[in-house]
Amino acid sequence: MDGFVVNENKNEIIEVDGVKYRRLAIKTHVISENDVITDVAVKYVKDLAVEGDILFITEKIVGCTQGRAIPLKDIKPRPLAKFLCKFVLKTPYGIGLAMPETMEMALRECGTIRILFAAFVSAIGKLIGKRGWFYQIAGERARAIDGPCDCTLPPFNECVSLAPDKPEKVAEEVSNALGGLGVIITDINDLGGNILGAYPSSIDCDLMVKILKDNPLGQSHEQTPMGIIRVAEE
Repeated sequence: MDGFVVNENKNEIIEVDGVKYRRLAIKTHVISENDVITDVAVKYVKDLAVEGDILFITEKIVGCTQGRAIPLKDIKPRPLAKFLCKFVLKTPYGIGLAMPETMEMALRECGTIRILFAAFVSAIGKLIGKRGWFYQIAGERARAIDGPCDCTLPPFNECVSLAPDKPEKVAEEVSNALGGLGVIITDINDLGGNILGAYPSSIDCDLMVKILKDNPLGQSHEQTPMGIIRVAEE
């Protein structure tokens, strides 16, 4: 597979609704705020894509190119952030808002009132055995905030990564740079996923989430922050 890789413990092909799709990861250099995402896409994708492909790019790497990876040392959590983060469920797949610095950024990104209301609704939900209400209220910008972890390449292992700015516009710009190729900006992890931006609008985002549900990319030593979805030939 010239130019493509299949990450360790990941499957290239998945079947969804009776159709088989290939998920072809693309290895890049370590992308930073010094890069332009359209330039990166042209460099690594233009010669690999064929008609009918859809390019998927992780929201984290788009945010990095926009300067939305904030070093921990530059974040000073307020007392409210230190209090609220204690009630966030920690998972094996990422720290989310369960640390003062990520919760502080959620307060800044989403607004204090909204986060407080989300926390209140979440508390009620837990009393009746319902989970997930916090992010339904707080919204996608809160859901997309990632904390530092050992599986992320330096220097981003010491940063809080925020949701990309205007992901729909980013998807359109990348698509135009690639001659009209379908593009989606994804927030996918082992707990589920969301499509933050897609172009053209005819892309079935629910289908894209199903195709990518097992998270075929990797942003540690794999250095594969983007990939191609392609219908598998029989």
